Amino acid sequence: MKCMTPYSIKSIRQLHELLDLPRPRHPLISVIDFSTIKCFDDPVLESVTYSFYCIALKKNFKGHMRYGQQHYDFDDGVMTFFSPNQVVITEIRDDWDLSGLWLVIHPDFIHGNPLAREIRRYGYFSYAVNEALHLSEDEERMITALLNEIARESALPTDTFSQTILIKQIELLLSYCERFYYRQFLTRKQAGGNLLSDFEQLLDEYFDDETAHHHAVPTVSLLAKKMNLSANYLSDMLRSLTGQSAQQHIQLKLIDKARELLSATDLSVSEIAYRLGFEYPQSFSKLFKNKTDKTPRQFRSMFS
Repeated sequence: MKCMTPYSIKSIRQLHELLDLPRPRHPLISVIDFSTIKCFDDPVLESVTYSFYCIALKKNFKGHMRYGQQHYDFDDGVMTFFSPNQVVITEIRDDWDLSGLWLVIHPDFIHGNPLAREIRRYGYFSYAVNEALHLSEDEERMITALLNEIARESALPTDTFSQTILIKQIELLLSYCERFYYRQFLTRKQAGGNLLSDFEQLLDEYFDDETAHHHAVPTVSLLAKKMNLSANYLSDMLRSLTGQSAQQHIQLKLIDKARELLSATDLSVSEIAYRLGFEYPQSFSKLFKNKTDKTPRQFRSMFS
C-alpha cells in the first residue's frame, strides 16, 4: 500500500534504524553509503519528509523521483539537495544497485553558527528534483573525496575541534557545489536561451492579456510554476544568463508596459496601476519612480 501522507523522519538515528544501518557515530551528522542500504522496498520510504538537510551524490540511480506532481528519471552522477521538511517521493524498488554517498545534517548541528544563516543562501536546496546537479568525472571525484572526509571526521570521538572542522568541511562542500551549478548553467547556454525566451513570452502574454487588470502583479513563483521550474532555479538561471534575477526581469517588463500605457493611452495613473496588477496606485508610483527617476505623471508630461 502506498503512503498517502509523508512519513516524517525526525532524527538521524531514526533514519539509520529505518535503513537497517548501525547507529550513527554522531547524532546530528552522518554520511551514509548508498551501497550499504538494502531495504529499498519498504513502502514507508516512498513519501517522506526529513527534519534535516540532505545532500546526496547518487550513482546507478535507475528509479524515479517526484517533486510536486512531476516525475523525473536520472542517470549516473547526480546530486540532489533537500532542506528540512521538504516532501520527497521516490519509486520503491527492490532491485536497485544504487551507490554513492548521502550526507545528512540536523539543523541543531549548525545552530548558533553563521552557517545556520549562510546555508539559506544556497538556493539549490530549493531546486526541484529535475534541476539536479550533474557532475563531470573530475567533479564527482572531488565531491566524493569531500564527503569521505566528512564521514571520517564525524566518525571520530568528539573533541573541542570536531564541530569547527566539520562545519568548515561542509562549507567547502557547499561552495564547490555552487561552483559546479554555475558551470552547469554556463554549459546549458542553448537551454538557457530557450528558458529566457519562454520567460519573456510568459511575461508578454500576461501583460497583453485584456483581463490582466483582474490579476495581481506576476510573481516569480507563479511564472516558475508555469515553466515547471522552482523559483530559485529560474532566478539563478536568469541571473547567470543576464546578470539579473527573475524579479528584476518582471519589474523591467512592468516598467516597459507602464511607459507604453502612459505615453500611448489616456488612462489615469490609478487605472494603469490597476491594469498592471497593483492593488494600490502609490505602490506602482513608488516602483516607477525608483526605476526611472520620474513619477508616472512626470513621465507622461514629456509627451504632452
